Amino acid sequence: MNVTFPIRTTVVTLLLFIVTLCGCGLKQWKANGFKVGPNYCKPVAEVAPDWIDASDERISTGPTDASNWWMVFNDPILNDLILEAYDQNLTLRDAGMRVLEAQARRGVVAGNIFPQVQSIDGSFSRNLKSKNTANTPATINRSFDNWASSGNLLWELDFWGRFRRAIESADAGLDASVENYDDVLTLLVAEVAATYVNIRTLQQRLEYARANIETQEGSLQIAKAQVQGGVVSMVDVRQAELNVAITKTLLPQISAALRRQNNLLCFLLGRPPEELVPLLGDGQIPTAPSSVAVGIPGELLRRRPDIRRAERLVAAQSAQVGIAMSDLYPHFAIAGQIGYQSQALNKTYSSNSNFGIIAPTFSWDVLNYGRFRNNIAAQEAAFQALAISYQNTVLLANREVEDAITDFLNSQEETQYLLEATTAADSGVDLVTTQYKTGAINFNTVFNLQFAQTAQQDAFAASQGDVALSLIKIYQTLGGGWQIRCQGNAFIPADGVEDLETPTFVLPLLEVEDLAPPAPTAADDISSSLESPQ
Repeated sequence: MNVTFPIRTTVVTLLLFIVTLCGCGLKQWKANGFKVGPNYCKPVAEVAPDWIDASDERISTGPTDASNWWMVFNDPILNDLILEAYDQNLTLRDAGMRVLEAQARRGVVAGNIFPQVQSIDGSFSRNLKSKNTANTPATINRSFDNWASSGNLLWELDFWGRFRRAIESADAGLDASVENYDDVLTLLVAEVAATYVNIRTLQQRLEYARANIETQEGSLQIAKAQVQGGVVSMVDVRQAELNVAITKTLLPQISAALRRQNNLLCFLLGRPPEELVPLLGDGQIPTAPSSVAVGIPGELLRRRPDIRRAERLVAAQSAQVGIAMSDLYPHFAIAGQIGYQSQALNKTYSSNSNFGIIAPTFSWDVLNYGRFRNNIAAQEAAFQALAISYQNTVLLANREVEDAITDFLNSQEETQYLLEATTAADSGVDLVTTQYKTGAINFNTVFNLQFAQTAQQDAFAASQGDVALSLIKIYQTLGGGWQIRCQGNAFIPADGVEDLETPTFVLPLLEVEDLAPPAPTAADDISSSLESPQ
């Protein structure tokens, strides 16, 4: 009793002092599960109730599955390219390594819940003491050995929830790294598809240009024959030569653009630059369906990885506020040591050589000159900034989908008009060429129609590509494509893909089997608010 009473008195006095000083702050501490700082609540983000073009019959707001959206093009080559990029793209692997790093760091933080110092020490020393120091006994044994081994422990208790808040922050940070991986994967899939469409579009434009050069060179030969027959002047020949030369300028332009897209596709596939024509062969521009299912704007909050990542960063920073607030309060710890110590090695572990100590301690930085409160203010400001960034990300996502939808709808109309113009130009060129041979018209008409034919065919091919590109953009902005990591390397949805609260995280071609984020501890209300994509 004589020992425990002063300790109890000291603890009670200390707690009364804390209660008096902190007041209602401790009420919040109890309500928050014995953790200081705010419990996280997902920020409110405003989204439009519906899409602007929702009334268009080509836009469906019903349930949508954009997980394997590239399959709508029915192009096996495109399917293979996306799978290869998923397996080999280095940017994606880099994002995967960031997930592994975040997972390991989360494990480091979680370890702080347990005794922070747990060590076994051993030592030997040969000592020689001086006889000429004050209070030295005359019979001092100047020379002696000292053998010692001990176990040491230092455990700072998580009294204010500082370590639990750190785990919350690390959990949210790990979630954010997974969402970042998914965002990179979403962009990768869309960029591979867009690059493939660009290649096919350029190939079609090149084919049109070569065909028009052949047609125009035929007209040039007719003009030369007409000149030799004395029917027309050299002006017709010069006009024909001009038309051929103008059209030929398209060849190096398109070829250079085609090579750049080829090199970009190599990069996306994780390959050194090489000629991919043998792999791709010849093919048509992927044909996009005339309608698309986009769901409702509110689904963006749970489908787009960049939005989910932004929200997870807010959650991580919310916990940092609690960590900063814990510095205002005293820290309680238990230090202990148990071991053996002896002059002789053979007596080190005898019963008379053991020793031990246990020392409950506390420390309180009471004079911090406003550093802690300023740190809290800084963490709260960072939280508010991330919350605003999250809301801004939602608005940007809404705008991006709207832009992609209007591009998709209008590019279809443009393509239809260009098809009509191209058909008219093709028919007109055939007609005037026949009439020019018979001398019924002059070469100006031939020149103008052939020039228009070249321009219209080139624009028509580009417009066909734009329709496919705008559809790709819709699926990208809807947050589709990343779900393939939940399906292994198959494009067929696996059972349970709909439930993506804690998805299995698999890095292609890496020896990683399960990187699912650990189950949240004190943040169940946060994770449950993030519904999975359907």
